[in-house]
Amino acid sequence: MDRKIEAILKKVSKPGRYIGGEFGEVLKDKSRMNCRWVFCFPDTYEIGMSNLGMPILCGVLNKEEDIWCERCYAPWPDMAEEMQKAELPLWALESGDPLRNFDIVAFTLQYEQCYTNVLYMLELAGIPPLAKDRGEDFPILIGGGPATYNAEPVADFFDVFSIGEGEESLPEFARLYINMKKKGNFSKKEFLHEAAKLEGFYVPSLYEYAYKEDGTVKSITPVYEDIPKRITKRIIKDLDKVYFPTHPVIPYIDTVHNRIMLETFRGCIRGCRFCQACMIYRPVREKKAETLNRLAKELYKNSGYDEISLTSLSISDYTQLPELTDCLLSWTDEEKISLSLPSQRVDAFTKELMEKVSSVRKSGLTFAPEAGTQRLRDAINKCVTEEDLLKACNVAFDYGKNTVKLYFMSGLPTETMEDIEGIARLGESVVDAYYRNPNHPKGAPTVTISVSCFIPKPFTPFQWEAQDRIELLEQKQEHLRACIKSKHVRYTWHDARVSLVEAVLAKGDRRMSKALLRARELGAKFDAWDEYFSFDTWMQAFETCGVDPDFYTGIDVHFYANRVMGEDEILPWDIIDCGVSKKFLLSERRKAYRSETTGNCKDGCAGCGAARLGGECTWCPKSEN
Repeated sequence: MDRKIEAILKKVSKPGRYIGGEFGEVLKDKSRMNCRWVFCFPDTYEIGMSNLGMPILCGVLNKEEDIWCERCYAPWPDMAEEMQKAELPLWALESGDPLRNFDIVAFTLQYEQCYTNVLYMLELAGIPPLAKDRGEDFPILIGGGPATYNAEPVADFFDVFSIGEGEESLPEFARLYINMKKKGNFSKKEFLHEAAKLEGFYVPSLYEYAYKEDGTVKSITPVYEDIPKRITKRIIKDLDKVYFPTHPVIPYIDTVHNRIMLETFRGCIRGCRFCQACMIYRPVREKKAETLNRLAKELYKNSGYDEISLTSLSISDYTQLPELTDCLLSWTDEEKISLSLPSQRVDAFTKELMEKVSSVRKSGLTFAPEAGTQRLRDAINKCVTEEDLLKACNVAFDYGKNTVKLYFMSGLPTETMEDIEGIARLGESVVDAYYRNPNHPKGAPTVTISVSCFIPKPFTPFQWEAQDRIELLEQKQEHLRACIKSKHVRYTWHDARVSLVEAVLAKGDRRMSKALLRARELGAKFDAWDEYFSFDTWMQAFETCGVDPDFYTGIDVHFYANRVMGEDEILPWDIIDCGVSKKFLLSERRKAYRSETTGNCKDGCAGCGAARLGGECTWCPKSEN
């Protein structure tokens, strides 16, 4: 380790974030590498090490003999200060080499609040933020992750984006880079032109955006005729055959999810109209129970973790869940390994499931009704009833649980104050159910109501909607507080100002880059952390850069107040094809205003369009929609 690094580690909190050398890290002879990557997670080590995507993609690249992929995480501000004092550029954990020395620097963009951290890390690395300012001696900058489904706010910073799943596409991208390098006379411009022809890669500099006088998008035009007009996301068609890491890197310090994470399937059979994930990850593809059991045994052998978490968007929808839990419990019970099943559906939480995990999992349970009345739950297509919720809670009470957390949203399209009042009533109904249950444990119950603000996201039926004004969101929050009468109901809520900034970034276009740069100049970083988020900083950045936040979210009373995007409007993210058709999204939006529901994929195909992408899907029909 560099002596300068050793010297500053004594001055910062959690030095284990920065030292590398963990059990399971991949080391290679860099002199024999034809392509060196560094995967950057624009948040702390604890959060980044809990992300499953990074070990998957790092691992699939490291399978290649002549490619070495390393890791990097955002330094906490105390570390950044010491690095700048010591004139130390940001480095990769495995080799200790500065990011600038790599061929390809990759960022995963999991959420919009990480954008300033991308600029913050580039700043620490000595890499110019704007792609146009990076010459041949700088690395290729590639972005991926769910936020890239609208990449426009950060399009000026990246050379290329990977759209969709990267296990097959990133090695293809790396191989193209290596082959073009070997031919000589390599240039970024030529490489990016060729990369744009690969399925699932978006090179923003090769697409021109024009705008109308009212600020909406007029056209999106490719610079070359031989690149696609729209970029279709990549998917893995057979999850049973794709690479999955079984030799995890074991951190020295506690992380958010310090356990085995077993990915059971991708996609979602549900169609909640506010949810971006359930649309962009379609079609549904599952791993077989025997495959998952084998992977779990390998992961336990190579890690020693005492907890296995079955991950998915909705674990209750995994078709082989009974078989899988039986297989796992046949050996995890003896090894004293806990089995956790997060993201459970209220209407699929059963006594049988509780019996299988109650002996090893002692925490409370979390359910997400999302809305307080049946009318609004139907409008958002949540498709659960109060009866479903109380039945699930009673199962939990029967097995000794006295803590339940309920997730809701405020500001949903068609929402009224009656719907807000319904949240309080639902929470108190759970308390009443506890006391009516003859088998409830001793002691008082705790029901936590957690309410976030609705944010319209791209590729959802609600992508055209406006976000409520801050004043209205805060009014709803206060009204809900006043409606809660039970001392057993706790209430937490999300800052509406944070949600405003997230909505602006979620629905923004390329002009947003100026605001992002300005926000960073004013000190913005770690915007997902309460102690660092500054609303005033963001408002100043928007004001000084001529970016009107109300144009995107409709939060103030002026020309763009409460702006609803036109159904025939070209959206900034229309350059991307996520598989789900705009026709389907529009149909779902209209059904929301009629409070009509759409059944899940098990009940029958609703014609979303994702089936045309192919794959070994559980519920999607094989024919094109």
